[in-house]
Amino acid sequence: MKKRTFSVCMFTLFFVEIAIWILYLTKTFDFSQNTVLVNEIVQSVKNDWENINNHIHVTDMDYVVLNKQGTVLYRTKSGLSETINAAVAHRDTILDIEINDTVKGRIIIWNTVMKNFGQQKRGVFFIFSSSVLIQAIILTVYVFYLNQTMIKPFHGLKKFAERVAGGNLDVPLEMDRQNVFGAFTESFDLMRSELKKARIAEAKANADKKELVAKLSHDIKTPVASIKAASELGYAIAENQKIKENYKKIIQKANQINTLITNLFMATLKELKHLSVTSEDIESREVIKMLENSDYLHRAELPAIPECLLCADRIRLQQVFDNIFANSYKYADTRIQVSAKKEAQSLCICIEDYGKGVKEKELLVLKEKYMRGSNTENIEGAGLGLYISDSFMKEMGGNMVLENGADGLKVTVKIALSGVSNCVRL
Repeated sequence: MKKRTFSVCMFTLFFVEIAIWILYLTKTFDFSQNTVLVNEIVQSVKNDWENINNHIHVTDMDYVVLNKQGTVLYRTKSGLSETINAAVAHRDTILDIEINDTVKGRIIIWNTVMKNFGQQKRGVFFIFSSSVLIQAIILTVYVFYLNQTMIKPFHGLKKFAERVAGGNLDVPLEMDRQNVFGAFTESFDLMRSELKKARIAEAKANADKKELVAKLSHDIKTPVASIKAASELGYAIAENQKIKENYKKIIQKANQINTLITNLFMATLKELKHLSVTSEDIESREVIKMLENSDYLHRAELPAIPECLLCADRIRLQQVFDNIFANSYKYADTRIQVSAKKEAQSLCICIEDYGKGVKEKELLVLKEKYMRGSNTENIEGAGLGLYISDSFMKEMGGNMVLENGADGLKVTVKIALSGVSNCVRL
């Protein structure tokens, strides 16, 4: 509807401008003087010739009366042509004053056609300029409307896609049904929600698999250990060399089976395949934008960031902040205090909530895979956020420190300064 209104307004103004120009170009301007008024002026001057100083101006036309020598006898106002040459240059009307067939002088009637023409030109210019100004205002408003309803939402979708591609599924997509993408926003966020559920299910399946393999390993190792122990006893007491060799083979196969079971168990504990991390030089002022993007509930007062050059992966660093803020929202649900300081080899960003922190013994394992604090009961989560964030920081040459602050959990993200770590120079 708004597009139709805009189009109608623009086309209407366009046709108004065309109509004004056509009228202006096709109009015929009359440059002739009003002969009736001219004759009336001449006759009144003749009547008052002997007493011209007391002559009464009877029309709205301006004129100058000269005697035969060119001396001005009467003028309706100053600024008029007062010589024949000036009158000719201005295209004024010049008439002789004849009384009793004798030329007594001349009258110069001021030419007002050019003045009227100039006024008409100014009127046309004003109308045309007004229509152009209205068009400019409409265009400005429409550009602002497009920015609010298309460009900004598109950038929001782009950032959302980058986060999802980076593995961050905790930050929801803000929904606004008023913009052009409003119909898709809910679907995109539903996709994020379903992907998050799939990730949690996958993490649970992996954990269940680990538990199953651990149980099977234990159940299998027990009889294998019994077989090995009995074989070792038989080997020790056997007197026949052939029987000893048989017991020895049984012991070797039991060791082989034990090794295979151990390898199977360790296979379930392998590290997650890391997402690629490519560090490059970035300016510290970009960190404030990352913090603003992560603090989508606007619970933190963001500090001034010291100016320096950092070595980091923009997407991965954004994901680190996203994970920290998402955890604070989820488990503490309080306002957040953020501070920044520059150290010798890193820029430290401290993020602290007011959720009373976690148990001291849990601080040591929170950065491990699938580990969660005792305060996470009945709260959805996979126990991977801090683990992944810690891995990213280490690969970027930085670090992430967890500790209990004065009021809640305090997470310090140490971003390496450029020159301390090896960065890709773009």
